[in-house]
Amino acid sequence: MSIFNVFTLMGGIAMFLYGMDLMGKALEQTAGNQLQGILSKMTSSPIRGLLLGLAVTAVIQSSGATTVMAVGFVNSGLMELHQAIGVIMGANIGTTVTGWLLSLSGLQGDSFWIEMLNPNAWSPILGFIGIWMYMIGKDRKRGVGKIMLGFAILMAGMSTMSSSMSPLADEPKFIELFLAFSNPLLGVVAGAVLTAILQSSSASVGILQALTSTGAVTYSAAVPIIMGQNIGTTVTALISSAGANKNARRTAFVHLYFNVIGTVVFLTGFYGLNALIHFTFFNEVANTFGIAIVHTVFNVVTTAILLPFNKLLERLAVLTVPDDKTGAKEEHSLLDERLLSTPSVAVGRAMLTGGDMAEICRTSLLQAMSTTRKWDDAIADEVRRKEEAVDHYEDVLGTYLVKLSAKTLSRDDHRTVNTLLHTISDFERISDHTVNLIEAAEEIRDKNIQFSEEALSDLAVLEAAVQDIVNRTVDDFQKNDCYAAAKIEPLEQVVDNLVREVKTRHIARLQAGTCSIEYGFVLDDLLTNYERIADHCSNIAVAMIEVAADRFDTHEYLNNVKSGASVKFEQRYEKYRDRYAFPPEGEKAPAQKVGND
Repeated sequence: MSIFNVFTLMGGIAMFLYGMDLMGKALEQTAGNQLQGILSKMTSSPIRGLLLGLAVTAVIQSSGATTVMAVGFVNSGLMELHQAIGVIMGANIGTTVTGWLLSLSGLQGDSFWIEMLNPNAWSPILGFIGIWMYMIGKDRKRGVGKIMLGFAILMAGMSTMSSSMSPLADEPKFIELFLAFSNPLLGVVAGAVLTAILQSSSASVGILQALTSTGAVTYSAAVPIIMGQNIGTTVTALISSAGANKNARRTAFVHLYFNVIGTVVFLTGFYGLNALIHFTFFNEVANTFGIAIVHTVFNVVTTAILLPFNKLLERLAVLTVPDDKTGAKEEHSLLDERLLSTPSVAVGRAMLTGGDMAEICRTSLLQAMSTTRKWDDAIADEVRRKEEAVDHYEDVLGTYLVKLSAKTLSRDDHRTVNTLLHTISDFERISDHTVNLIEAAEEIRDKNIQFSEEALSDLAVLEAAVQDIVNRTVDDFQKNDCYAAAKIEPLEQVVDNLVREVKTRHIARLQAGTCSIEYGFVLDDLLTNYERIADHCSNIAVAMIEVAADRFDTHEYLNNVKSGASVKFEQRYEKYRDRYAFPPEGEKAPAQKVGND
């Protein structure tokens, strides 16, 4: 084997690894919302967790990435340790898909159809179609093109590695090296080291499949190497768990123990049976199909054996990472940076966090409103704590979204990030106004201000409209419903008109001597906050609509809907105005119905 063969081998490995990386990332990016949907179905059932891990790994072609996601989810509190165990087991089975795809390159035969099953026959065409779609396509077509291109590069790298290593078949030292790997301990160590360096068991298995072209790889050497490759892939999760909470670190150790225990059990059974019945294939030369079969059998058998003992794995991880003697409870991370390695998942997590932030704003506002009628120290303290929590959410989300923006995102994910960036500050301002309402309520309590029946009736109408617009805004934001968001602006216009009318009716009562000046000062504070809360709801709705339309011109949108260009706006405005109409002077307002149409 000459130096030029070594150069060719290095180039083949580079193409193989790049193709695998390109294909995996393109699969993940193209899957996008579907991947988020799969990951949202967290369950306490080990079987469903196993299927979840299998499905995700089959999509993104990386058990390491799935395990890192599991660590991130546990660290964020989205998943419990016992749930992550099933996901990890499923990830180990899912990663075998790559080996089966690569094994097709070993197909040979005189039949045209058999030849066409060999990826080396059609991957060049796939690459040509892929680069064409990548260059002229948009969004999903471009993503599909990258998947095709990545697979073509991967197969080209596989072919290059195989051809460059063919001369090794005549190298006695190379054959002696693989004979040494027949020693189970040496084989396991070699496989673990190679995979730890490559950070991918799929890649190391692919390289082993390419080595079968030399004729030096026997099953006696391949089996322990494959076992070691499964152990080596745990390094990725162990590294990623550094700095995480206890349960996240335990998740990484579960992955390690699963593969170490599985290796010991499998090798013990394999060599024990071989000693009794003498496998005929033991010293035979391995091929690509054989490597894929061994890899799959190991992971399926190990999972079948250890799945019933998932609680034992959990206890072992807890013993490795014990609880603090003080019994202090660890806080979960709102947004785990480990998820940034899988951008579509990170975007989904960021959106869920934004939805949680919006929900805090909603409950905080409803609580603050109640204190204007009946003061409660506990509620006031809770509103202030929630305002601090919302501030924290804004800081963490803003930082996380900036980091996400630097990643390669699908069009839908990019829109989601932009929507969040344009709306989280408005939610934070709504939270600020809830604290202002608490301060106004304190003034009402301290000065013992008494509201007239007419004033209470007017405020009841306005507050019902404000609750309605906030409820609609939060619901539409959490569902990302742009159609429903279009109903926010006419309701905001109604709130503005209600605020002006409340002031007018107060002045009339003041002139009639039925209302006090002190109440007027507090009323002005309440009205200002209610109006601004509605304004921020409008900002959120407009941001959702404009980002979805790939533009962002708030003033142009508002001018269009208010200038008579939108018939629906006028219809909705009239409907909301009738719903939130003031009763005649001297009459009490009927109970207002708050909710979506």
